[in-house]
Amino acid sequence: MALAISSSLLSPPSAKVNKWNLQLKARQSVWFSLQRSFPACHVAGGNASSPVNADLSTELDAVSNFSEIVPDTVIFDDFERFPPTAATVSSSLLLGICSLPDTKFKSAIETALADSECYEQDKPSERSSCFSNKALVNVGAELAKLVPGRVSTEIDARLAYNTSGIIHKVHELLKLYDELDVPSQRLLFKIPSTWQGIEASRLLESEGIQTHLTFVYSFPQAAAAAQAGASVIQIFVGRLRDWARNHKGDSDIETQDPGLALVEKSYNYIHKYGYKTKIMAAAVRNKQDLFSLLGIDYIIAPLKVLQSLKESHAEYSFTPKLSPNSSKSSQFTLEELVKWDQLSLAAAMGPAAEELLSAGLESYIDQSKRLDEFFNKIWPPPNV
Repeated sequence: MALAISSSLLSPPSAKVNKWNLQLKARQSVWFSLQRSFPACHVAGGNASSPVNADLSTELDAVSNFSEIVPDTVIFDDFERFPPTAATVSSSLLLGICSLPDTKFKSAIETALADSECYEQDKPSERSSCFSNKALVNVGAELAKLVPGRVSTEIDARLAYNTSGIIHKVHELLKLYDELDVPSQRLLFKIPSTWQGIEASRLLESEGIQTHLTFVYSFPQAAAAAQAGASVIQIFVGRLRDWARNHKGDSDIETQDPGLALVEKSYNYIHKYGYKTKIMAAAVRNKQDLFSLLGIDYIIAPLKVLQSLKESHAEYSFTPKLSPNSSKSSQFTLEELVKWDQLSLAAAMGPAAEELLSAGLESYIDQSKRLDEFFNKIWPPPNV
């Protein structure tokens, strides 16, 4: 393996982390969300000229030599087949947990709803925010006991255009995680890739807080996120392809698959110019997508694709298209190499990124509103 991320990100050298690592062994299969999740950091970048190990028996074994392959599932009932590496906690996940029979996660939410600190908030909006913060963190802390990688906590999308609001929210959540002895090295904070979100990422990363920028649908967003020092950017390959198919008459659509092209261009930019940002590809629809993405840091794959890879014998060697060495020959225009700011980003994003970002934010905001409404209906809980 030519390129490996330090295992210290998986097991940071601290007493707190040792405590969490010991607890991992005692946990069993559980319901939780891995959709758009963040994987454990033991990725191999792969040398573009090196074939896979001949001893690897399945296609899943082979492709895992070049990228971290992450299961994309909502109901995690495939623990033995596809063990989780990390998780994301979000409003959508909390709503799902509340609809299930009693579990440790539902208990974690009920504990949040019984918290006296939230009772003291006079305004319903502030009380709802308090409940949501504590529920996210309580569930996130439980997930941190179950997975070896990092837990990504989704930031309320209603703050997507408010840099100071995002930073304040992250600080609130980080303080709550610290009270539950979850070390910051185990955490990511998932932020929409608006300009304000990217700026919040820059400021948070300067404090040593790891950020995960989502809804990246254009090269300007990816480049601005890399310049900001974001730990991870998430590109939805299939969504860009779907948008392109629905806008065939648009002159801005490239002849190359736009999702795969964006991942390749972003990867080459990040590696050629030495940025620390890692790329996560999501909305991967089939094996060919996955094969085309080999070499990037993380690939979120549907269970049907993972099962097909696991059942297929690796009869030939895979050579990843993307590698740090191959990125050296990539070319960028002067316009693409600018220091991105709010005005230049807004002017260059393009209609696909604008529409898809807006749709993503609308969906996340709807989930947050539904969670607020749900908490307000059941507050105070009957056992308080």
